[in-house]
Order: sequence, then structure tokens, then C-alpha cells
Amino acid sequence: MNKETTLTPEEALARYTSEAQQYEQQGNPRGALERWRQALSLLPRESAQAVWLREHIKALEAAHPQPGQRWKKWLGPLAPIAVFLAKFKFIFFALLKFKFLFSLLAFFGLYWAEFGWRFALGFTALIFIHEMGHFVDVKRRGLPAEMPVFLPGIGAYVKWQGLNVSLETRAEISLAGPFAGLLASLACAAVWWQTGGSHGITTPANSLWAALAGIGAWLNALNLIPIFILDGGQAIQALDRNARLTLVAIAVAIGYITGQLTFYLIAAGALYRVYTAVRHNDAPAQSSGKILIYYTFLLFSLAALMYALPAHGAFAR
Repeated sequence: MNKETTLTPEEALARYTSEAQQYEQQGNPRGALERWRQALSLLPRESAQAVWLREHIKALEAAHPQPGQRWKKWLGPLAPIAVFLAKFKFIFFALLKFKFLFSLLAFFGLYWAEFGWRFALGFTALIFIHEMGHFVDVKRRGLPAEMPVFLPGIGAYVKWQGLNVSLETRAEISLAGPFAGLLASLACAAVWWQTGGSHGITTPANSLWAALAGIGAWLNALNLIPIFILDGGQAIQALDRNARLTLVAIAVAIGYITGQLTFYLIAAGALYRVYTAVRHNDAPAQSSGKILIYYTFLLFSLAALMYALPAHGAFAR
């Protein structure tokens, strides 16, 4: 409990005055101003002490201008405009809230210019669904999260906060994106299959769905490489050295069976994280079996989808 709430007004006034004088003697004008203002709030407005204190505060502010006051002096005649903008700063914050929409449109526009609006729309939807996988998983845990921000030509990300969140929970949130991406890619593959893929029929529309399914599966598999800021890099933190070695073996086996080079990259990344576990002790004392199963399920599922698509996927060896 705040001790100041137990003081009488007279005791609080004496305390603020004493501390303000001490701050002035110590060369701390900010602290002194704060205490003088607190003392002023306890005085009758027209009392002689209040009049004196207001003048003293003005003198201190003039001698030690705050950063917010300095720019008014520097701007000179432009100060009124700056004051107006400061008062309506909520407009700028409101615009920032639309960064999801602005970045989404910029992302879509880039791929439209390069590949046409149909592919751009489908590709943007795939990335959006992947990021919403993270977003929904964070929100269902009662944690704060922002809508995805798209980086044209790079990808997208979801900003979220979670103090004291376990490594297993962080890993689940990280893998939720590739899981949602897997479902989206499967949906594209299902449309391709139903529109002629099951009979080997190739049409422009049919080929578009196959391309979206392939690129979606490939990007989500690529995101499982356990390095840096990729989803795999966050998920593998919940695995100990032996589990990481298991992941290396699984990825190598999948790469050998399917001929997909992406899984050799995943194996290489996992092997590097085995090294960091030994060298830098960045692995947990107890591994999460659930995360290893989840990770493995995604690898097998994405590999199977990529292998089932025409020419065993666009990114085969």
C-alpha cells in the first residue's frame, strides 16, 4: 500500500516541501518541480503560500525547460502548428492501427505487378492464413497480440507479448503458423484435385491452384528451418540435444525419400542447433515430447503434400 495515503494533508505538504528543497540543493530540478507541484495541489488556490509557490515553479521551469518546452522555443513561429499536431496526435496513432491494412495492400500490390492479380490474391491469402495461425493461437491463450504486418517481398509477422511464457507454449505458438499454412495449402490442393488434377487435366485455373498449394507447402516447410527468427528457430528451443538429433534424422529421411532439398536445409539447421546445445547450452533440461511430435507431423504432412503435387512439387531436386 502507498504510504502517502496515510498522511494528513498537513503532513503531506510538509513532506513535499522538504523533499522539494532537498532536490533543489542536490541539483535535481525535475524532482523539485514534481514535489512543488504536489505541494501546490494541497494549498488553497488564493493563499499567499500558493501564489508564492506558483511563481517559484514558473521560475524553475524557465531556468530548466523540459524537452517538451524546448522544441516550442526552437520552432518559433511554427510552434502553434506543432502544438495543434500534438493535441491531435491520436489521429496519427489511429493511422498506425491501419498498418495491417496498408501493409497487406502493399504486399498484394507487389505480387500483382509481378504475377497478376489472381496469383497475388491467392499468395497473399496463404501468407495471411499462416500469420493468423500465430495470432489466433496467441489470443486463445489470453495474451496480447497485434494483427499481422506484411513486408512486401519478405513475408509477414505477428507481434505478441507473453512474459513468463514457457518454452513449450512459445513453440506451440510458433508451430501454429505452419499448421495453419498446411491447412491452407491442403485446401488449394483439394481444389486442384477436384478441378482435374485427379485425372491429370491441366488448365490455367487448375495450374494456379497447384502452384498455390506447392508454394504454400514449400514456404511453410522453409519456415520450419530451426534458425534465426523463423518459426522453426523458436520451436526448437523446447527440444533438448537428443530431440534435436532425432529431428535431424527425420528431416534427412524425408529429404531422401521425397527428393525435397528443403528438408536437408531443415536437417542442417537442426544439426546446427545440436551444436549450439553442446557449445552454448541453449537447450532445455527437459525436452517437450509434444513439440517433437508436432514438429514431425508438420514435416511429414508438408513433405507428403509437396510430393503429391505435379512433378513432385516445384522445388524438388
